[in-house]
Amino acid sequence: MCKLNETEVTMFLLLGFKNTYIINILLFNIVLLVYIAILFLNILIIFLVSINHLLHVPMYIFLKHLALADLLFTTNIIPKMLYIVLQEGGVISPQGCFIQYYFHSLAIFTQSLILTTMSFDRYLAICHPLRYSTLMDYRMCFSLIFCSWATGFILIPSEIAFLFQLKFCGSNIINHFFCDISPILQISTSDVMVVMWEDFAFAILVIFLPFVLIFISYMCIFVAILKITSSTGRQKAFSTCSSHLVTVCTYYGTLIAIYMVPAGENNLGDVKLISLLYTILTPLINPLIYSVRNQEIRSYLQKHICKHIFQ
Repeated sequence: MCKLNETEVTMFLLLGFKNTYIINILLFNIVLLVYIAILFLNILIIFLVSINHLLHVPMYIFLKHLALADLLFTTNIIPKMLYIVLQEGGVISPQGCFIQYYFHSLAIFTQSLILTTMSFDRYLAICHPLRYSTLMDYRMCFSLIFCSWATGFILIPSEIAFLFQLKFCGSNIINHFFCDISPILQISTSDVMVVMWEDFAFAILVIFLPFVLIFISYMCIFVAILKITSSTGRQKAFSTCSSHLVTVCTYYGTLIAIYMVPAGENNLGDVKLISLLYTILTPLINPLIYSVRNQEIRSYLQKHICKHIFQ
């Protein structure tokens, strides 16, 4: 219960960015354009993989679900963020805040695990090419996809249950543009150690360990590539995993940068800026990389889309 001189918070105030109105308008327009591009490109990837039977292979099926996770991640944050930027702040109920954090965590967990399954897929394709079709069959593919989505659905509700038990008295100001775990816990008047340790455990289990597995996979891949005698063969082998490697570097690079910034009031601006880049950069880069570098996707677009445009 709150103290007698404190009022229990019923609404949170998301501050967004403390910029001038002109800068906020410019930021609004840029983020809106990027969000439209994210929607178009990721939906295009999902559509192409769904209708083109040539793309019904594990690598593209994983890519399709990565695009779905990117759409969930951005759509959960950006529309509300655009409103906050335009209005120079916005309110959200504690329940709505926790639900936003739930889908935020679900998207991150799924992205991390799908990137791990994609690295495992590339490892099998390059290091065990003769056994690839046997090891990575459709049953294994969909099992990995199911586990990638199910992990978040299973783990996150326990953390959300703890959040609903927290008390918020006095301050209701969240100095961020969405409901992340750190700013939520900063304004809680309850003991938050259990939530902090659970969040740390989840980060180790679903973000750090997958990163280690990806790193090990690529060490094995690089060793296998170096053993290829012909330069053409090495270049062809590396090209099959280069797009995924760029995606992994972008995803974990921005994610690590967020946690590398020390917590504190003076660093909140840096955290929000990196979080903004993380929110819009990876979901935009992923479909661009795979559509530009991928021969099958480029060929389908040139054959069908461009054909209808110039008819």
